[in-house]
Amino acid sequence: MDIPPISDLQNTLDRFTDTPVPFWWRDDDAAAPSPALDRLAETAERHRFPCALSVIPARTGEPLANWLEGRSLLSVIQHGYSHENHAPKGSGAWELGTHRTTGTILGEAVLGRKRLKTLFGERFVPVMVPPWNRIALELLPMLPQSGFIGLSADAEGPALPETDALLCAHAHADFLRWKKGAARFAGEHKVVDPILRELETQQRSGHIRPIGMLTHHLEMDEAAWVFLDALLDMLARHPAAHPVTAAQIWQESL
Repeated sequence: MDIPPISDLQNTLDRFTDTPVPFWWRDDDAAAPSPALDRLAETAERHRFPCALSVIPARTGEPLANWLEGRSLLSVIQHGYSHENHAPKGSGAWELGTHRTTGTILGEAVLGRKRLKTLFGERFVPVMVPPWNRIALELLPMLPQSGFIGLSADAEGPALPETDALLCAHAHADFLRWKKGAARFAGEHKVVDPILRELETQQRSGHIRPIGMLTHHLEMDEAAWVFLDALLDMLARHPAAHPVTAAQIWQESL
């Protein structure tokens, strides 16, 4: 399939053959098995490309744990606690904001972490993915104390400080457009252009970091699935693209 933005990305990656670039795939809002999740697993398996499912602790349970059995390419990270908005109208959507006490927020986070560890065992990597990619800066120093080793939000959003105890690996390319109605495919350039910008930044700095792709399996339209398939096909075959798991990012040395 000849898709110009993917060809542009392939040509850019050709310049990185001596320094492979880690790519990772995050999928948000997982909670239970569904036909869309089946399709995600089939896509991951077809391209041998791992995916980190960002799971909502309060909404998940044994059905997802059972469904994941035997699916070695899929790991689990934590998507807030219940994915509920606690901010007043007009303030945007926040679960991990300053609208509740720190104790309440962190208490839920720890409860969710323990639940996911119990359900998913070694498949779970204690990384926090804030719902709506928003988290109050005041909470960041407290995440390692609450048992989290990483954070993943939106690379295009406000810069979030990281420490040796809290490594950040964000999503650079969101496959969906969320404004003006139902979610839909953002478009080929909207997905690829942020990746190209990040590659250019890394080439200038010499600092190679994981590049994240973000999907939402429950919201993906057919155009988004088709483009995801084409992009993963190229990345899986290109010698300079190195698909990595959440465990490799946060628990192993790349």
